[in-house]
Amino acid sequence: MALSRRSLLQQLPLAALAGGFNIRVKGEEARKIWITGNPAIDRPREIAMGILKPTQAQVERAWELHFNSLVFESYGFAPRFAMDGEAYNQAVKSGASSDELEDLREEMLMNRGATNERERQEFFEAFNAAGVTCTFQNAGEEGSDPLRLIKRLAHFTRATDLMKPALSKVVTAEEILAVKKAGQHCLCFTGNGVPLRGQWQSVRDELRFIRIFHELGIRMMHLTYNRRNPIGDGAGEPHDGGLSDFGHAAVAEMNKVGVIVDVAHSGWLTAADAARASSKPMVASHTTCAAVYKHFRGKPDEAIKAICDTDGLVGICCVPRFLGGTGDINALLNHLDHLIKTFGAAHAAIGVDSSYVSRFEKEERLKVQKRPDGTSPFGGPADRWEHLWPKDDYQASPEAEQSIAWTNWPIYTLGMVMRGHSDETIRKVLGENVLRVLRANTL
Repeated sequence: MALSRRSLLQQLPLAALAGGFNIRVKGEEARKIWITGNPAIDRPREIAMGILKPTQAQVERAWELHFNSLVFESYGFAPRFAMDGEAYNQAVKSGASSDELEDLREEMLMNRGATNERERQEFFEAFNAAGVTCTFQNAGEEGSDPLRLIKRLAHFTRATDLMKPALSKVVTAEEILAVKKAGQHCLCFTGNGVPLRGQWQSVRDELRFIRIFHELGIRMMHLTYNRRNPIGDGAGEPHDGGLSDFGHAAVAEMNKVGVIVDVAHSGWLTAADAARASSKPMVASHTTCAAVYKHFRGKPDEAIKAICDTDGLVGICCVPRFLGGTGDINALLNHLDHLIKTFGAAHAAIGVDSSYVSRFEKEERLKVQKRPDGTSPFGGPADRWEHLWPKDDYQASPEAEQSIAWTNWPIYTLGMVMRGHSDETIRKVLGENVLRVLRANTL
């Protein structure tokens, strides 16, 4: 049941974490109800507010609507923890390889809050400020090797195992609604790739790991990343050949098992082919509208229509170079407006594709020392094979990036309020559409 503003104000833990809902006393200037006291959250909010210039009434309506609604991110990352600089130094001194160090750093960023109280508090402060109940969490990696895909799945499984009930892993729409009712948070896992062994004995044998990863909790998979694979062509390939015969078999298996088909990183023809092949609602979980700004990571209206025809959805991401124009919160709203007005509110969502990073990450990184040979202790190659980002001249300003920060979720709602969208439309965009697609793919 929706809460009135008065009753919402009385829920002190939520009110404090969500930004206060400060009561305005007659004769006093209205206070900024979005302030949390954490500058890493508040500074991006000040920037977004400065761009939008809302009235106090609009802010109050948006805050009430947002925190009363189910917010289910169509694709993204839960807040990231700060690494443990001293523990990382010990790994470097022990002679850990680059791959081992990368695995260790990812593990720290993804589940350190399970054992560190400071990081746990930072995590939930950000989650509560964002007002997000569930994130379709990137719990895989860019590629199809099952051993590679399972690493992040293990990291986030550990996080949800050790942080529940405050943070739990979910696999059904009903679980998410229960988490919302309890005022807690949850992750629904996307594998970021279809697990393929690469042995090619038979189509059935090659696809059997889809079911195994589903049993491990994966509920959505990319057909491709930016590169070409046996399923189809990625968004970064110069020639898009569409969905392969094997790709049709992969889509059919995902539909059968109950895994949502995601074409966010697929080529335009591959995405449209997949939509025509899918018997279940499918998605482009974090993309943009090429009709608003033409970019290879966006989707043209023809592909979006094919996705919507499955009763699926398109999630708009918060990456300035994909949004184009000003690259700020107004650019995000322009893409949402196009989706809603052209294809209907039932097919729009937000998949931010970025994350809040613990404000303590910088100080922990500064603790990390160079390797004995003087080389950087971080990282693999800068030009990772699977990324394939075609060069462009787009320059995003820090202000644009901050205006669409992950913790600015309530301000996305404010922007939709200011654009004149109804409460019903906004609730669909915030989470009801993603919930519907998950339910439709649940067996």
